[in-house]
Parts: sequence; structure tokens; C-alpha cells
Amino acid sequence: MAGDKITRVAAIGTGTIGASWTAVFLARGLTVSASDPAPGAETFLREFVAAAWSSLARLSPLPAEPPWAALTFHTQPEAAVVGAEFIQESAPEREELKRALLARLDAVLDPEIVIASSSSGLLMSRLQNDCRHPERCVVGHPFNPPHLVPLVEVVGGEKTGPEAIERALAFYTAIGKQPIHIRREVPGHVANRLQAALWREALHLVAEGVASVADIDIAISAGPGLRWALMGPHLTFHLAGGVGGIEHFLEQFAAPMSSWWETLGNPALTPDLKERLTAGITAETAGRGIAELAAWRDRFLVDLLTLRARQTS
Repeated sequence: MAGDKITRVAAIGTGTIGASWTAVFLARGLTVSASDPAPGAETFLREFVAAAWSSLARLSPLPAEPPWAALTFHTQPEAAVVGAEFIQESAPEREELKRALLARLDAVLDPEIVIASSSSGLLMSRLQNDCRHPERCVVGHPFNPPHLVPLVEVVGGEKTGPEAIERALAFYTAIGKQPIHIRREVPGHVANRLQAALWREALHLVAEGVASVADIDIAISAGPGLRWALMGPHLTFHLAGGVGGIEHFLEQFAAPMSSWWETLGNPALTPDLKERLTAGITAETAGRGIAELAAWRDRFLVDLLTLRARQTS
């Protein structure tokens, strides 16, 4: 089925990521059948969707309440996928668990139905090994929180067919996401590897006493992070090259930047560094809890996404 024709989706696993996906699907007018075996999972899912709805409503016209009639919940994944035209699996990030779950889903689905895993770093070539139809399995990795952040990384495994990649890309595009096709598997995909590289250097700077945890965060959030919200690193440096673009940037800055690479750190997460990091976060948050920080983040993301939409309309 073409990605832009899909109307019924199964959300398998409804923790934070799966619940966020469910909010996206409902906001795009899809019928969602959800599944999670955890005690209290349905209550968590409905509370999450209700809380996310106000943010989604600021981005596009939506009814006052989520369309609860379009959402059903099941404890068994096989029941949830009946009639579904696309599967978004968001089970815990454990290879053995996901591998077994994908095999269970594959056993009861028509071969043309795509199974997409939200895995943040596992390789689809390993997850699809026990499936009768591994050609339909892809990674469809969102960035947290999926109901607000547009990125989805689509990655095939060794046995994934090109049709599944195309259907996944079309589906995510149709629901307003910005999918990218990662053409070769690597642990962590692309965005998380970039994030890990930055955090490694941030930890090195903490370990070396170069700056405080809070000041390192400000160095990103009040500096390059603002530019990265609009342009990636390559396009940012192209702009930094002025009228000469990336060619001039490389001529002027490639050598000095290459010399910085030689001094980048490779820190070990020792008990001492963990303690310093925890103490730094305690000082930076100044008593603000996770819920307050998440709400603050989500308000900013909505404002940023609204601005981006205005600039591209």
C-alpha cells in the first residue's frame, strides 16, 4: 500500500516513544490500534496523548479533544495489528526482545505491510533475522519527542527490500515528518552518532575542568544550537564562507579546524566524572523537575516549529 494512502496504523509498545507516535498518528487523522503488555500501559498512553494534544493543536487545527474513538488498546500485539496497514514498533531497546517481537508480528501480517522499528541504534539486519518476510522490515527511528520533532531515520537491513524503504519514506512524509534515508547501517544511525560525538567532547571538557556543565550547555543552546535548528553543520559552514560558500570556508578554516580535531577528547565515564556531571545538572536545573523541563522544552519546540513553518510557507 502506498504510504500516503495508509489510514490504519498499529503502535506496538506505548512507552514514551510509542505514546508520542500515537499522538502523531491521531493528530493526522489515522486510526490507531495500540498494544503494550505493561501494567497501566493504557492509562499512561491516554494521559500522554491528552497532554501532548495541546502542543499539537498549536501547530495545526485540531479538535479540542483527541479522537478517542479512533484509538483502541490491546495487551497482545497480534490483536493490535489486525487490519493495520503500517506497523510502528516501539518496544524497549533490547535486541532479543525486538527480534522476537518482530518475528511475532511478521508471522500474522500480510507480506506487503511494513514493520518499522523505532530503535535508536540497533541494526535491522539483526532484528529481521527471524522473520519470514524480512524484506518488509525497516528502522523508522524518530527523535524524541516524536510528536514534535520532525526527523525520522529510515534504515533498511541486509534483507530489506527497496519497496519497504519507499513505502516508509512516503508514509512518514504524508504525516508531516521529515524522513531521511540512511543508506548503510551503522550502530546509532546518523543523528544519535552526531549527538554522541558532541556529548563525548562535552564530557571531556567537564573532565578537564574547562567549563561547568551549565556553561557547556549554554555554549550550545545560546550558540551553534540556534543555527543548527535551521541549518545542519554543512549548510551552516557554507553560509559561513560568505559569497565564496563552502569552497571559501574550506580554504580558510579547514586547516585550523583539523588541528582542533587532534585535541578532541575521549573521556572515560569514571565514577568521579559521573558525580561531577550529576552535581552539575543539579546546579543547572535549580530544583526544576523532569516534567517542568519537558514542558519548557515542548513550548520552545512548538514556537520553533511554528516559525519554521512560516519561513517555508
